[in-house]
Amino acid sequence: MNASLFALLCTLALAVIVPGVLILAIERLGPRRKVAAKGLPYEAGIQRTVGSSRERFSVKFYLVAILFILFDVEAVFLFPWAASFRELGVRGLVEMGTFIAVLFFGYFYVLGRGALRWE
Repeated sequence: MNASLFALLCTLALAVIVPGVLILAIERLGPRRKVAAKGLPYEAGIQRTVGSSRERFSVKFYLVAILFILFDVEAVFLFPWAASFRELGVRGLVEMGTFIAVLFFGYFYVLGRGALRWE
């Protein structure tokens, strides 16, 4: 069997076995207390819900969420680059520097437009 295929199968087996064992351990070893509050909805530390669930949110909320995802995804691109930094050499450094510069330009643009100001 190919070594990389064996490693993939081991990883998949661990990805299935470990969560399964942990869930079973929680079910078997965890406390079982019946409390009436467990069945109630929980909202921001308040046991009773207040207001309607059809409340409108500001567009700024969604804008901040999208920006968070955007700047979070850029971190995903940094990890493979850092892992193969030596193989990429100077060209890889320049490309990643350009990528980071574009991100910083976008970040300062968003700050300048006031997208992160909550008023």
